[in-house]
Amino acid sequence: MSNWVVSAKKADFQHIAEKFGIDPVIARIIRNRDVCTEEEIETYLHGGIEALHDPHEMKGMDEASRIILEEIQKGSKIRIIGDYDVDGICSTYILVKGLQSLGAIVDAEIPHRMKDGYGLNERLIREASEAGIGLIVTCDNGIAAKDQIALAKELGMRVVVTDHHEVPFEEKDGEKQYLLPEAEAVVDPKQPGETYPFSGICGAVVAWKLLQVLGVKQDIIDLLMEPAAVATVCDVMDLLDENRALVKLGIERLKESGHAGIRALMEVTGLDKEKLSVYHLGFVLGPCMNATGRLDSAKTALSLWQTEDRGEAVRLANELKEMNESRKEMTEYGKNTAIAMIEEQAAKTGKLDDVLVVYLPDCHESIAGIIAGRLKEKYHHPAIVLTKAEEGVKGSGRSIEAYHMFEKLTEAKEFLTKFGGHKLAAGLSLKEENVEVLRDFLNAHAGLCQKDFEPKVVIDVPMPLSYISENLIQQLTLLEPFGNGNPKPVFAQKNVEVLSLKIIGKNRNVVKGTVRTDAGKTMELMYFGDIPQFQAYLEEKGLDAASVLEGARPNGPCRITMTYYPQISEFRGNRTMQVIMTDFA
Repeated sequence: MSNWVVSAKKADFQHIAEKFGIDPVIARIIRNRDVCTEEEIETYLHGGIEALHDPHEMKGMDEASRIILEEIQKGSKIRIIGDYDVDGICSTYILVKGLQSLGAIVDAEIPHRMKDGYGLNERLIREASEAGIGLIVTCDNGIAAKDQIALAKELGMRVVVTDHHEVPFEEKDGEKQYLLPEAEAVVDPKQPGETYPFSGICGAVVAWKLLQVLGVKQDIIDLLMEPAAVATVCDVMDLLDENRALVKLGIERLKESGHAGIRALMEVTGLDKEKLSVYHLGFVLGPCMNATGRLDSAKTALSLWQTEDRGEAVRLANELKEMNESRKEMTEYGKNTAIAMIEEQAAKTGKLDDVLVVYLPDCHESIAGIIAGRLKEKYHHPAIVLTKAEEGVKGSGRSIEAYHMFEKLTEAKEFLTKFGGHKLAAGLSLKEENVEVLRDFLNAHAGLCQKDFEPKVVIDVPMPLSYISENLIQQLTLLEPFGNGNPKPVFAQKNVEVLSLKIIGKNRNVVKGTVRTDAGKTMELMYFGDIPQFQAYLEEKGLDAASVLEGARPNGPCRITMTYYPQISEFRGNRTMQVIMTDFA
């Protein structure tokens, strides 16, 4: 059951509306996003490139730039070492492309998910040394590679770390002692003593900012805004502050992408580039790029960014699409297996564990994180999915707002051989005999209560359907792009009169209906959620739900209290207003 709360942040909405020429409803939503001052509101509504912060403000940035330029001038071989997810792939591409434009002798290495695991390892360091590399530059990793970086320096190489992950720490006498690697320069907006005004950027944006400090030409910087925007969305960064402006600008550039590979990927996945949105980056393009790092080598996705040949671009795009289809099938099977295990365990104990820890020995380790995400969505509990690896057990976790997964794993580090991540997601390795020990420990120290497991629906504006207008719907586009940290607004109305409902669609997974507003006008309603749950809800109201959902008129008064989002539906040149029901109570 969802927990509905109405956001009640205060401001002079009428004044804001008049000042910026917007509806008071829009003013209220903006305030709910903690955008308060007139300068912030102006940037939120109309901010472009000027909303991006000065990269020189980031700690370690100038020193990193100085070292890299020194090595370029010396003619040293430089190796970029990234990661196998979208952020790692994009940041690797950004650094290689940017350094090449400065005349650097540069190549790239991306760890193999199965053979290497996350980030730097001894093999990668020794191979770099054998190849005569003078400088290693990490991206989207390195902040937790203290031992590996020490080895690199011992072997005579310099190291520059660019990352965005949490800095590892130890607690002594109740205080955190951060374990920074002893690289020549560390650029990570989450490190102690940071001076940058916004820490919520991804690894690719850190890399992109570094190129600006290095003096890379503006046309290259503009081109590389595309992978920076894709990585920001796919790494689920909050679309606040400069992230929002960057993604907004990046999506516009992607519509006419300067990358042959991305144009081809949009084609083979059937995307209409004019309607490109955050959703398409996060749930269509991103998963295709991620699939290569999950099932094979992430270098295929890196090649997609790098290629300038149309034929090669189409071949690579089709390869990524096919891999993603295979990944989807494997994920569905793994998810269903995990759900069966969780339900069996809950039946034995009479309750769900606070922290779901599922061991799927035969599951492909690359999809553990996706399955953990599906479990978190289904149960709204923190979820960790573990698989058998070449050495011991590896896994990934996805968390809820009330549970800081990285800090909780830090508490359990005695049972782990390796771990890293942040509040809502983490990766870990451990010995097989510690799986049950870890499950017991995390549940004993979860610190969660029942309310934490109830998905919270924050209503921006309780608003009658009769207030909806085309002008209001048009103004809602000013709030885009929507995503993590800048969610699509939620409206609500009590006791909406329902005139008709019907299940439609080839898979019978959509409800279409008609509702009547307080002003007596009819409006189309659509629902794309859990239909069996909706049917049970109607039955609780005393309705013959089976008949009603087949189009029969309700056998009594039918009123629904619902959350919704309004939009314009266009069909054969006709424009009509409709509401998308998102929840009911």
